[in-house]
Amino acid sequence: MSKLRGTNVFYSLDWPVLILYSILVFMGWLNIYAAVYDDKYSSIFDLGARYGKQLVWIGIAYVIIVLVMASNYRIYSVLSYFIYGGIILMLAMVLVVGKESHGAKSWFEIGSAFKIQPSEFAKFATALALSKFMSAFDYDMTKLKNLLISVGIIILPAGLILLQPDMGSVLVYFSMIFVFYREGLSGIFLWLVVLGIGIFVTTLQYQLIVVIAALVVVAFIWYLVMGKNMVNALIGLGSIVGLSALLWVVNHFFLNDKFELYILIVASCVILMPCVVIYSYIKKEWIASFIMLGLIALFAVVFSVDFVFNNVMTAHQQTLINVFLGLENDPQGTEYNVVQSKIAIGSGGFAGKGYLQGTQTKFNFVPEQATDFIFWLCGLCCGNWIVCGSDS
Repeated sequence: MSKLRGTNVFYSLDWPVLILYSILVFMGWLNIYAAVYDDKYSSIFDLGARYGKQLVWIGIAYVIIVLVMASNYRIYSVLSYFIYGGIILMLAMVLVVGKESHGAKSWFEIGSAFKIQPSEFAKFATALALSKFMSAFDYDMTKLKNLLISVGIIILPAGLILLQPDMGSVLVYFSMIFVFYREGLSGIFLWLVVLGIGIFVTTLQYQLIVVIAALVVVAFIWYLVMGKNMVNALIGLGSIVGLSALLWVVNHFFLNDKFELYILIVASCVILMPCVVIYSYIKKEWIASFIMLGLIALFAVVFSVDFVFNNVMTAHQQTLINVFLGLENDPQGTEYNVVQSKIAIGSGGFAGKGYLQGTQTKFNFVPEQATDFIFWLCGLCCGNWIVCGSDS
């Protein structure tokens, strides 16, 4: 029996995880049934309905799971780059011959009822290629070459998907970067990403002069914490303010206010950068140069926000962000599903109205009921479920 356990992969399965996964799949299937439930087509096994088709795909998925587990794992290592290359080719082809749906050219359409979305297959293909590369015996994440290739494996499919455009899928690919920290990548890169996102959002909400001035103050405080030298910090802050004031005078009296104040503050920091480097070299203490360089890099992020928002993002994505930040109201458009979910939760109450009794779905208030706002919370009252978006 012990020998059989060592050779049979099914004996080494993590059964608790598999059971929990199966429960979630089953609950999701029931949830789709509840979200699109129609009294005229009440059979949960109706293959003509969305939930019936989903059941077929669930069955196919379990067959694939068994086949994958029964096969030799080395085949995935051998074929990983070929699979990745094939998927990259598909992502490029879909941009040319793909079917456009909801503003994104993301699908291959085969016949009238069968569609394939390459970006979904690209997720596991990218994971395979990344794991193949990172599993090399001499792989070292601290080497710049390895880091760039690893990032490139993720960026290539993400970039092609961004051209479709499908921003939601792109975000999934960037989540793979978290794997790098297990391999030894410094956590400072993650904090820089978080900082960049925070500045992006802040720049959309506030005037540029406010954001630029706040960054200068943060740099001042950062130097106080890291350098612990109040005099040098005050000299640095005073130099930026003084030079900015001088440039403002020149701009106001001689250039007829050609430049905005925030541009003058950034120019002051750039002009002072060589002085900071020289000071750091003399004192053999580079924290000031590091902070100033970081400050200038953050300025670049601030100035790129307008271009990215207006030229890279689609009008729909711009509206989503504006609505999320409270800069725009669109209750009959972008906010519609959010409003319906609030109505659903409010009318369903703490325990819900009961399974299959949700009015928001039964009366078709939610346009894409099987995909928008579906999640489950087990109700405390027996036999009741709370379904966000369907108040059942």
